[in-house]
Amino acid sequence: MDRAAVYIRNLEGALNTLVLKDRACKHVVDLVRAYLKDSKYYYSVGDIETAIATASYAEGLLDALRLIGAASFEWRRPSEIKNVRSVMVAGTFEILHPGHLAYLREAWKLGYVTAVVSSDENAARFKGRKIAIPQSQRAEVLSSVYYVHRVVMGGPGNIFDVLELVRPDVILLGPDQRVSEDEVRREARERGLEVEVIRMREIKNCGLCSTTKVIEKILAEFSGCR
Repeated sequence: MDRAAVYIRNLEGALNTLVLKDRACKHVVDLVRAYLKDSKYYYSVGDIETAIATASYAEGLLDALRLIGAASFEWRRPSEIKNVRSVMVAGTFEILHPGHLAYLREAWKLGYVTAVVSSDENAARFKGRKIAIPQSQRAEVLSSVYYVHRVVMGGPGNIFDVLELVRPDVILLGPDQRVSEDEVRREARERGLEVEVIRMREIKNCGLCSTTKVIEKILAEFSGCR
């Protein structure tokens, strides 16, 4: 990982272990979370300097809280952070729904998350229909999700070519993604990569965990509106 990614992961770890001892300082913790979200956004769009700056502000606030005894938390050693695995997820992400969030959250538990947003051409080919939301807009929305550290735009050609750019340690497949684990491993090896491929379990009791179902619901509810 580069320096900005280490800052971000360190902040996430500190917030996960944070114990707030003075509730009057909750607004400061909220600021830390806001700075973290900003840092992840700037990192996702390639503005590394601003990502580091905003993460540094957040670190300073946490250190101040600990100094006055208002909070306790754990900073991880840099060596531990650098060993965090790189996790790749991929998809169309046309209309974000609870299924997407569950997928991204699962990836976040495994390590540092790079989300690949499929090109309009590939998305239309896989979906068998026109994609309403352009790739740039889908990527912009995805970059604001807490569980995503970096967003990468997929190209219009072979969907596996992006592996050479991301070079992940782990690839997490969604429960309904058509590509098989063996196919992903084979494509990775052809590009000189050895990756762990994990298939996420199906999400139960989620009626609208599908972009197609969301679209069908909207059409059914509002088809008569003018």
